[in-house]
Amino acid sequence: MSIVLPTKKLGVDRINPKRLIIYSKPKTGKTSAFAGLDNNLIIDLESGADYVEALKIKVESLQELLEAGKAIKEAGQPYKYVTIDTVTALEDMVMPLAIKLYKRTSMGKNYDEDNVLSLPNGAGYLYLRQAFFQVLDFIDTLAPHIILSGHIKDKQVDDKGEMVLAANIDLTGKIKSLICANADAIGYMYRKGNKTILSFKTSEEVTCGARPEHLRNQEIVVSEMNDENELTFHWDQIYK
Repeated sequence: MSIVLPTKKLGVDRINPKRLIIYSKPKTGKTSAFAGLDNNLIIDLESGADYVEALKIKVESLQELLEAGKAIKEAGQPYKYVTIDTVTALEDMVMPLAIKLYKRTSMGKNYDEDNVLSLPNGAGYLYLRQAFFQVLDFIDTLAPHIILSGHIKDKQVDDKGEMVLAANIDLTGKIKSLICANADAIGYMYRKGNKTILSFKTSEEVTCGARPEHLRNQEIVVSEMNDENELTFHWDQIYK
């Protein structure tokens, strides 16, 4: 293969995020917001979508998740968006694969426990991380845009979205840093009055940020409720 070097600046290849991470406190309205995104399949790992009308499937195991992904591919990948709700639950769900990966090694061939994190000296985190990203790479193939919904790890956040202490996605060790490094955008969602707001403002207090120019350092109202309790969504501000 012959590599042709550019002689001038090339145009932008992508405007919207391929992989978007959204995290918040519980009961902030994430799932309702996801339901308001057209052609978005919510893969519900925590039964959090039971009370919303949406394109949704409930998944309770890694095997069910892989079967759902296979069905999406066999259907011709009909969804523009696929949301994993939540990525925090996904980390727990990949444990059987992490055990399988460890048992393939010479050290783990006789392993018969149910949690590799019990291995001495933190050795099991490597296999959990490998399993997690194997599954995440598979999820990335299911739709043009992937949304990963997550819980907040630190709860020192007031109802106005103001940070008291640092807030991070509730994931383990290097999984958190690697998934954030490979995301196109990370938004913190909070409620303010009748509005659900997604913040991409970068700060030392909260893990946020975005590569797409229209999201970078912005706060965007994703949904708002009128006096008749009707929701209006503004996902067109996220996905141009």
